[in-house]
Amino acid sequence: MRIAGRPVSEGVARGQVLLSREPITFFGGVDPKTSEVVEPSHPLKGEKLAGKILVFPHSKGSTVGSYVLLRMAKRGVAPAGVVTVRPDEVVIIGCIISGIPSMTGIDEASLGKIRPGSLAEIRVGRSHAELVLYE
Repeated sequence: MRIAGRPVSEGVARGQVLLSREPITFFGGVDPKTSEVVEPSHPLKGEKLAGKILVFPHSKGSTVGSYVLLRMAKRGVAPAGVVTVRPDEVVIIGCIISGIPSMTGIDEASLGKIRPGSLAEIRVGRSHAELVLYE
């Protein structure tokens, strides 16, 4: 299955899908040393973002979240790729400065079609972006 979106940060990455139907707070909600979600009430609490294709609606919280993504990238524990429903400045800036392939603008209905843990590839160029899900 292929899901189209709008390009944010160019690149290609492959990994397991980590899906959240809830927004994520990177600053204070994700440990930048380990990439573990530490926000107490978040459904992904205890999960690590490292090497995953992170799919979620948008971020929430402080703009410092962009630098949390950068810190994770510098430590080698950043998500392999990021896909969001809504354009989000924190995620956009974080992915661009970190070199994480990213796309946005997938529709809400697509979230229901994505199986957590499935293998996926994100392909983002200047004028195209798609998430390819392997069954």
